[in-house]
Amino acid sequence: MSIQIYGIPNCGTCRKAFKWLQENGIDYEFINTKETPPTREMVQNWVTSLGSAGMRNTSGQSYRALGDDKKNWIDEQWIEAFSKDVMLLKRPLFLKDGTAVLIGFKDKNEVVRQKLGL
Repeated sequence: MSIQIYGIPNCGTCRKAFKWLQENGIDYEFINTKETPPTREMVQNWVTSLGSAGMRNTSGQSYRALGDDKKNWIDEQWIEAFSKDVMLLKRPLFLKDGTAVLIGFKDKNEVVRQKLGL
């Protein structure tokens, strides 16, 4: 089993997830999206798995800068936006065996374990 986490190192939610994974003895690979941005194809696969709505980092400056028309965007427009600006992606994004399974880190332990197949 392979778990990858996409995010940025100074993100508080990412750090919380790293700590939880370490405390639970779960191995993972961290990918810094600022240093290694995901490809458009990767983003498209993530949106297919998770939907674009839950992937939006609505608290960031990049999101606010998009303007009001973003409320009417379809997935294809979000895929394009996420591909061009990784700060629009909610963090962390968890992949299990190459498939996006979870975004963000607010769920209770049981939910996280279930989504990661632990």
